[in-house]
Amino acid sequence: MANLRTAMDATFWDLNVSTPQAIDGVSRAIPGDPIPLDGARASRALRFQQTSLLGNGFPLGIIPSFSPSINHKELGSFALQSLIGRAAIGNWWFGLIGQFRPKKLISSIKAEVSAAEEWELPLLKDVGKHFLDKSLYALGLSSQIALTSSSSVLLSTEKHGERKNRRTKAMLFHKLPDHDITLEAAWPELFIDRKGKYWEVPESISLDCSSLVTESGLRYRFGLHKNSGSPQTVDSTNTESPVALLPGLCAKAAFSYENSKDLWRQKETKDDIMVETENGQVWHPTYDVRLKDPHAAISGIIGGTCEAWLRGDVNQSSSGTQRRGRFGADLFGSLCYTFQHGRFRNNFGDLSRIDTRLDIASASAVARKVVNLFSSAQSNQSLNELSSPRLSFIFQQQVAGPIVFRVDSKFSIGSLSNKQGPQLEDLIYSLNYSLRLLGSGKVVAWFSPKRKEGMVELRMFEF
Repeated sequence: MANLRTAMDATFWDLNVSTPQAIDGVSRAIPGDPIPLDGARASRALRFQQTSLLGNGFPLGIIPSFSPSINHKELGSFALQSLIGRAAIGNWWFGLIGQFRPKKLISSIKAEVSAAEEWELPLLKDVGKHFLDKSLYALGLSSQIALTSSSSVLLSTEKHGERKNRRTKAMLFHKLPDHDITLEAAWPELFIDRKGKYWEVPESISLDCSSLVTESGLRYRFGLHKNSGSPQTVDSTNTESPVALLPGLCAKAAFSYENSKDLWRQKETKDDIMVETENGQVWHPTYDVRLKDPHAAISGIIGGTCEAWLRGDVNQSSSGTQRRGRFGADLFGSLCYTFQHGRFRNNFGDLSRIDTRLDIASASAVARKVVNLFSSAQSNQSLNELSSPRLSFIFQQQVAGPIVFRVDSKFSIGSLSNKQGPQLEDLIYSLNYSLRLLGSGKVVAWFSPKRKEGMVELRMFEF
């Protein structure tokens, strides 16, 4: 089924969204924005780990990606990424990733050669200088130290040649029997809003405690988050800053209850796994253990959040159209229907699946919208983006063997007063190559028409 836990995680500052704009492949969703698509969530595996394994399946270990170079169009959108080096010493390891954008280099050399009358040594020197253009390259260094069996520290830094500043991150993770504690800091932190625009917050620090999901379906989390400095758009346009990114210190807590019920399910049997052949029985596992049972199911999640801004003199956006209250509380919920045909075991026609999900990210915003519909008084308040429920669809179809074509889409259910129908908000296409030996691992090549971005990732035990 769809990952319903994003309904609660989207209200915090640490929901990772895939992006080729960063070497580590991670940006953060902005609290207060609609819940991102499931297909947009970043891989749990670190980018260093991904490139180490993905490099074995690509020529020379070079992994392509596609993302506009904001403010530097001459660099082009196509980029090549590779693991330059790695090392492990006891409980400590590090990896160095390099990235190269070839468009500007090819254009510069072509112009240099076209203008030259003869092939001489000075021409070769001039051509060689173009290879030293630092704007063509980017480097990312990651390091992890296992302090104990339940604690680890992750440090990373990256520098893009065309940008002035580097991005540095630090994370301390500690695992308790029933909780996970995470301390994270970034200078600056990269966020992405619902329109696909990127923002940088000069300093972002979070301390979070999250419970593990119990058999009863109850889950909760609480934490502190601090923003410092004014958020800036990466493309340097004069746009109103999201209020959730403005400077301040926020304490937030949330809880949720999740449950699912099978309408019907054909469970895997021994006969499905062991197949009779001329040479005897042969083990024939599914390509993905999470897609092994045909079924139809209904699942849902409901929960609430409360927050208090403890510090921060700014309580409204620069234009004054958005306000951030000192205290707030709200309810959220999601409902999902899943239908799957096939066991994803044979080479053809053995997987067709669709997930339909309805999200209400803010019950209070929806309630105010309903009241305004039946109120004769005209409301001058600005439109709250969370007042419209979102309807998401995930369609998966086996192409051949372990290859699956997937489409993630999200629609906003428009205002009834304006007689607007559902409007497409986001769309992601992807090809997934399942790795049978990993149980539930896959190589995902995705493209977002909205962001004009795409990349290749390795995802493990993720829907």
